[in-house]
Amino acid sequence: MKKVKMAPHKKTKKIYVGTVPVGGGSPISVQSMTKTDTRDIKSTTRQIKSLAKAGCEIIRIAVPDMEAAKALGSIKKSTPIPVIADIHFDWRLALEAMRQGVDGLRINPGNIGARWKVAEVVAAASDRSVPIRIGVNAGSLSKKLLAKYGHPTAGALVESAEEHINILEQMNFREIKVSLKASNVPTTVAAYRLFSGRFRYPLHIGISEAGPSFTGIIKSSVGLGILLAGGIGDTVRVSLSADPHEEIRVAYEILKSLGLRTKGANIISCPTCGRCEIDIRGLASKVETRLKHFDKPITVAVMGCVVNGPGEAREADIGIAGGKGIGLLFRKGKILKKVEERELLNELMEEINR
Repeated sequence: MKKVKMAPHKKTKKIYVGTVPVGGGSPISVQSMTKTDTRDIKSTTRQIKSLAKAGCEIIRIAVPDMEAAKALGSIKKSTPIPVIADIHFDWRLALEAMRQGVDGLRINPGNIGARWKVAEVVAAASDRSVPIRIGVNAGSLSKKLLAKYGHPTAGALVESAEEHINILEQMNFREIKVSLKASNVPTTVAAYRLFSGRFRYPLHIGISEAGPSFTGIIKSSVGLGILLAGGIGDTVRVSLSADPHEEIRVAYEILKSLGLRTKGANIISCPTCGRCEIDIRGLASKVETRLKHFDKPITVAVMGCVVNGPGEAREADIGIAGGKGIGLLFRKGKILKKVEERELLNELMEEINR
């Protein structure tokens, strides 16, 4: 059977956020944002370390005031992954963040006032090799663009990004990454497609304010899936009103489902039907929990039917298929042995560990 080919990934300009390459054919990196008070150095550092262990590769930190900006140095020293300072309006916070050693800025040059203020930020970023992410959001478009377009359209988002890009390019600064986010999936997808057709700057993709876990995961999966399958996106963030670890887990699942990253376990399980005679839902949930922190790429099948299970999951590395009070343990579609239902989980985990 031929595999369905996705669109080739668009070749964008390569930049570096710390040691992490972004764009230019580099692996798509997973990003998140701290949900702690940045001024609380211990809590923020603890969260970043935990997120890095979960697979986060770039972390963004809100910088609402000078106290938070000055805390970045201590946070940066204890952080194993690159740090991006998220700044709005005040150019002095950007300058201080760079003095504290951040690896990137998220700041829109058109929103920080006079040209000389932008020039100071750009000069410091150039000297320190700090890239700038232009983050366009549907909720914060200029009054001028809203008057022109009537509401946040894809065209309005792209024109906003273009205005910010022009400011930086006029100052000979091109270490740029761009995002164009809305909470509306079709608008977001259209904006990224429109931008991607015009520019070569790397793109950070996401659905803004996607929502709590259930709705947020659906919106993010649909939006990011469409873009990634179309070859668009160099870094991703799943924005959820939830624990940031969930953002990382969902991001990797989206990337794995498209064959773009292979970190951790890919679990296949059947939805169950009248043929199922063992607790597949319970088993699948326990397998998922046991493999939550499993780093190696492996496909595991948890199937409810001994008739079709091994065949349907023949592409899996290893799996189980239930019968009445028993199950089959199989690898690559070939049956290894019969196992009592109560021992299925342990036998599966032992085989995975082997």
